[in-house]
Amino acid sequence: MANTPKRITGLLYSQGKLVRGDNRVAKEMRPVDITPNVISSAEGSALIRLGETQVICTASIEDGVPQFMKGCGRGWITSEYAMIPRATDTRTPREATRGRQGGRTMEIQRLIGRSLRAVTDLEALGERTAWVDCDVIRADGGTRTASITGALVALGLACQRLFEQKVVRRNALKDYVAAISVGMVSGEILLDLDYQEDSNAEVDMNVVMTGSHQLVEVQATAEGHPFSPEDLNQLVEMARPGIHKLVAVQQSILKLNLPVH
Repeated sequence: MANTPKRITGLLYSQGKLVRGDNRVAKEMRPVDITPNVISSAEGSALIRLGETQVICTASIEDGVPQFMKGCGRGWITSEYAMIPRATDTRTPREATRGRQGGRTMEIQRLIGRSLRAVTDLEALGERTAWVDCDVIRADGGTRTASITGALVALGLACQRLFEQKVVRRNALKDYVAAISVGMVSGEILLDLDYQEDSNAEVDMNVVMTGSHQLVEVQATAEGHPFSPEDLNQLVEMARPGIHKLVAVQQSILKLNLPVH
């Protein structure tokens, strides 16, 4: 039957048109939920669920900064990222057993750290280091973007605790920041790609944006065919309402008087 979707390279098509596996329309996100304070021993923590993808984020505050920051009167934020072995459909060995981190892991860690530093007043933090750990317990696409979004909540809770305990004079968080994936799959622009869509995308993009709609980072890669500047602009604009929705979830938890537009 012509109307029966056919599975092609893991994707569903009906009458030549892509049908998303969970029946979402192109501009629709997967269900998102952020649960705060899931790790009582951490200064700040959150569990983010984005569809099947789940990441536990914790923020730990330590006195002192890296050597290159000493004496500057400013703090630092750094991140570590990892996936548990069965976050994926088949077991992925821990990187610790291999003796070194992979390039992808190091790239994601740096991205998370850059994203959080972009919205943090490091002078308000003082000479302290915020360690933000993001551990993926289920991976179905968008783990780095979910990590950034959840990490902001964990860091925000930690900064809030420092302020309430009068360790710092003001809350170090200046703005919200969230991230979402967009891409072109079968020539169609989609928001919030799951693993199957991401692995078949002609263009894969991650957009990191603040609550005041300023871009922090855009990572875009073409697979097989280049894309135009007009495509780039359309992809960023597709991400914008997704970022707005994620920031609204963050704001419902942190309830901080920060700029959101």
